[in-house]
Parts: sequence; structure tokens; C-alpha cells
Amino acid sequence: MNWLTDYVRPKINSLFSRREMPENLWRKCDECGHMIFHRELAEALCVCPNCDHHMQIAPRARLDALFDGAVWIEVPLSDPVPDPLKFRDQKRYPDRIREARTASGEHEAMLVARGEIGGLQTVVACQNFAFMAGSMGQAVGDALLTAAETATSVNAPLVVFSAAGGARMQEGILSLMQMPRTTIAVQLMREARLPFVTVLTNPTTGGVTASYAMLGDVQIAEPGALICFAGPRVIEQTIREKLPEGFQRAEYLLEHGMLDRVTHRKQMRDELAQILRLLMRAAPRVHGDLPAPREAVAPPPDLGGADGA
Repeated sequence: MNWLTDYVRPKINSLFSRREMPENLWRKCDECGHMIFHRELAEALCVCPNCDHHMQIAPRARLDALFDGAVWIEVPLSDPVPDPLKFRDQKRYPDRIREARTASGEHEAMLVARGEIGGLQTVVACQNFAFMAGSMGQAVGDALLTAAETATSVNAPLVVFSAAGGARMQEGILSLMQMPRTTIAVQLMREARLPFVTVLTNPTTGGVTASYAMLGDVQIAEPGALICFAGPRVIEQTIREKLPEGFQRAEYLLEHGMLDRVTHRKQMRDELAQILRLLMRAAPRVHGDLPAPREAVAPPPDLGGADGA
């Protein structure tokens, strides 16, 4: 046994070897390629500090930034039939669902919660693009119906954050049936005369755009969000013409009357608080979340001082 090679060298290598860094400490901006430290990105709500590009944000992080004091209650959702069509492509559908749950840490592509936004009780449904591209299947349809029923039961507005690649092909016609089902959820809100506000994030496409995402009483989008039914590349290949600059982006749709607002993510909470209180005919909040001022108290009577005695 050579103690120099078997003992000393491994000991020296362990002392001077480069420490391995976790892979998730830095994230590259999809737009400008800028590398962002994970804590800085979390503080910026997943908005690039270099080019202001709005990256995808996890639903729970969005809800923490949206509700007052990051306090909210998750609404329990039903679990539909896991594989109604026994669908299989390169993988079995249950296997894809299992992988998506492991990768995203969520049970399905939509999360429903309730809490206060600007002091107003509100129900919020967030679509998760990290879960099979946020595709709309039976679970998403059930979640939106549950969100509408919860909102009507507590007399609260409903806000939906959409982010999806469209209907979930593994559920076939059942996924397309969610388009009229989600429209029923919108109708429940309108029959109860409660606000239904949609916030379209990047990307919102396919059957989601063709159903509840474009049925809001007020329609807001994040800057630069792609909002469409068919993507621009498909349209260009179909009509064989060059599309206008920024076609199907949030700013283009705002200019052409399909949206009411394009709001920065950091301003979304204040914007929604103001809009919801207006639609619910609630008194405006005092700036800074301070309590309303007390009634003016009459000054004490002038009893006269040394000069007036």
C-alpha cells in the first residue's frame, strides 16, 4: 500500500477541490440572458431587473405577493377521474401526471385560494404553467367551478390568473368540454352580480383564451404576455404574410381594445385592490393601510391665560 497515493493525495484533493454549487442559485432571463441570483429574483417577483421581462412565477409565490400580509387559505378541490380515456403516447397519462406533480410540487394545474386584497375578501384562482404547460383538463374546469361557487357563497369577487398552452390533449373531448363548463362558472358570478376579473399572463393561448380568460368584467395583462388562440408562427405559415411587430402581445391587444389594462406585476396588488373595491362599491382604502381618521374633536374652550385674566 502506498500511503502517499492512497491517503495523502485524496486528503489534499478534498481540501482544495472546487465546491459544487447548487444549480438553482442562478436563473437566466429568457429575454436578455441576464443571470439573476435566486434571492434577488424572488424579491423582484420573478421580474428581470435588467430588461423588466416578466418570467413565470409559481402560484404560491404570486398569492403571497397578492394577499394582504401574505395570509390566505387554500380552497380544497375535487380530484377527477385520473385517466378517463386510458390515453398513452410516449408515456402513460398517469405517469405524466405523476411527473408533473413531482416537478411542480402541486397536485394540478390550478390553485384556488381566498383571503383579503386591500381589505376586501377575494377568491383567486391561479393557473400553473409549470404543470403540463397549465393545460386545461377536467381538474382545471372543476377548480374554476369551485372557485366561482366559493366566491358566490362568501359574496366575494373572483380573480383568475391564466397561464396555459391550451386544452389538455390527453383528455381529448373531455378537455374541450371544459370551455363551456368554465363559461358556466363565469355565468354564476354574473348571476350573483359579483365581479369576475381576469389577469392574463405569459402565455395564455388556445382553449383558455377562447373561454374564461377573455370573459372578465375587467381584463388585465402583464407586460409582454403572449395572448392568442393560434400562435403567431402558425398564423404566418397559414396566411404566408409577415405579422406586425408585437402581434398578439399584451400591449398590441391593449391598443386594439381587447384588454383594459397592462399592469406591472409589482403594481398588480394595488391595481386589483382599487378595481375590486370600485366594482364592489366599497369605500376606498386609506393610503398606507392606515385606519380611517377619527371624527374631528372640538378644541377645548379658551379659558383665558395669564394675559387674558
